[in-house]
Amino acid sequence: MSSPSIRPELPIILGVGGVSVDLLATVASFPNPDDKIRSTSMKVQGGGNAGNALTCAARLGLNARLMSKVANDAQGRGILEELEADGVDVSFFVVSEEGNSPFTYVIVDNQTKTRTCIHTPGFPPMCPDDLKNSNLLSALEGVNLAYFDVRLHETALVVAHEAKKKRMPILIDAERLRDGLDEFLCLADYVVCSKNLPQAWSKAPSVPSALVSMLLRLPKVKFVIVTLGENGCMMLERSMAEVSETTEINIDDLPELLKQNIDSGKTTPTCVSSDITRLQAKGIGSVSGRLFIGTAEKIPESELVDTTGAGDAFIGSILYGICTNMPPEQMLPFAAQVATISCRALGARTDLPHVSDPRLTPFLGQTPLITTTMGG
Repeated sequence: MSSPSIRPELPIILGVGGVSVDLLATVASFPNPDDKIRSTSMKVQGGGNAGNALTCAARLGLNARLMSKVANDAQGRGILEELEADGVDVSFFVVSEEGNSPFTYVIVDNQTKTRTCIHTPGFPPMCPDDLKNSNLLSALEGVNLAYFDVRLHETALVVAHEAKKKRMPILIDAERLRDGLDEFLCLADYVVCSKNLPQAWSKAPSVPSALVSMLLRLPKVKFVIVTLGENGCMMLERSMAEVSETTEINIDDLPELLKQNIDSGKTTPTCVSSDITRLQAKGIGSVSGRLFIGTAEKIPESELVDTTGAGDAFIGSILYGICTNMPPEQMLPFAAQVATISCRALGARTDLPHVSDPRLTPFLGQTPLITTTMGG
């Protein structure tokens, strides 16, 4: 496995987590039990949360390194070759001479525009003994940001703790409740969640109050983003500024107030935010910060093909935004744009854009696209 040349002027990110081969079949509608149906299209492509997110980040121009494990089989070799072709450094992969590489059957329903995934893990699984200390130190050398998708958790936690010792910022992809998630979250500087995770983890009664709970329970975290599919995203950013408690506002009231400032006629992603204020969640507590509401592009039904990997594309874009110091008002619409572009073709990586894509040009300026603020 060769290592792509490092572009010294660009940040280096290290990802640790899941890769797979995705076997994608599009069907007119999801089959009933015992049905026999034909696919309308078929694609075999690399997948996995970490594999997709790092591919996205590499196409956007970051130096991307990925640690994972495959077998020395046709699927494993295909995974590595595809990642290398996109400029991802796979020299820190573990390759087993026995077993199987991970793969996923993905059934894309043309009628409902949903996808169903059936995953077969790789074997033997990655374990801490697969990490030689010298290899780990080399993988972390010069890294600006580390990313973990909470898969391969025993091994990934070894890497995460070493990254934290070196004071590297860490982003955690909290897709669902998994073994090791609590320990990863305690190491995190940034967290991106799927829509159900904040409430599942915090037991809070609403998404906004769950974000407050997460910042209170995770004092090192700078921001938490929850992705909401076609409804965009919500982000709570911690502020270290002193805020008078007299300005305290109930966070559950804030989203609807902020949405009044969104131009309903605008189809491209945008973002609105509160001022820095004291945000209170009933029965939970309060934090100083800003709440952001990000919108998603309204994709015409005729253009929406497959949502597989849209969340990974969003996270890859957030990695880029952090590394290039994008303000949230710019980063959230940019990430939403990349994610919606990826939904216009079959497979998680087929239409992932490169940074030179003209569809991204309006989102890459030096100033935020739209900043609407309102006080509490």
